[in-house]
Amino acid sequence: MSSAETSQIGPEHNSHYCFDVATLILLRHGQSTWNLENRFTGWVDVDLTDQGIREAVAAGKLLSQAGLLPTVAFTSVLKRAVKTLDLALYEMELSWIPVEKSWRLNERHYGSLQGLNKAETAQLYGDDQVKLWRRSFDTPPPPLHPNDMVDLFEDLRYRKVARELLPATECLKDVLERMMPFWYDELVPRLIEAETVLVSAHGNSLRALIKHLENVSDNEIVKYEIPNGEPIVYQLDKHLGVESKHILRL
Repeated sequence: MSSAETSQIGPEHNSHYCFDVATLILLRHGQSTWNLENRFTGWVDVDLTDQGIREAVAAGKLLSQAGLLPTVAFTSVLKRAVKTLDLALYEMELSWIPVEKSWRLNERHYGSLQGLNKAETAQLYGDDQVKLWRRSFDTPPPPLHPNDMVDLFEDLRYRKVARELLPATECLKDVLERMMPFWYDELVPRLIEAETVLVSAHGNSLRALIKHLENVSDNEIVKYEIPNGEPIVYQLDKHLGVESKHILRL
């Protein structure tokens, strides 16, 4: 059975409620192989672990038990988020609903740190420097060397993306900036049509959405932890302000 943690968000959203106008569900992918190995993953396309698969299936079961059935879904182009969505929808018997994929939902790009073990990186650069790269809102890690960008430019997933938009590294501020066109162009139109929208993505791309939704400060959002496989459910009013929020847990 699931339980829910509920909290009201901010006094600025206390007026003009329009109940059941829109539901937005945010789901971080299940545990990945590099989550398990404590590596910086970013845009590297790693798979789910067995635990991650179980977490994805459990997320679908939690949503089904809560009667929260999405009518449309979005995911990144990275397999750990795609597979999480596929498994959750299958569990809900909703594999048939429309699904759209966008690179703008990808995880934060960790630049030249991608693939490195986090503990070993801290030993190499020092705890304070690595903490700054990981948890600062506006300080990106060292970028990829231009020669290392070739694989990204040649990846078929990004063939329609202008090269100047593809990052060599990102801080959370950069992720927020690339996420906002997706919010306005893709999510807002579905939400104002009273769709129930499910977004399967990553820790930092979801942090960017949460920062926008809840108007979280730069200092506070970097501390916000998003667990793998636990759906975050927002009820939004007619102005797309947060009316309520709860997290479904096993």
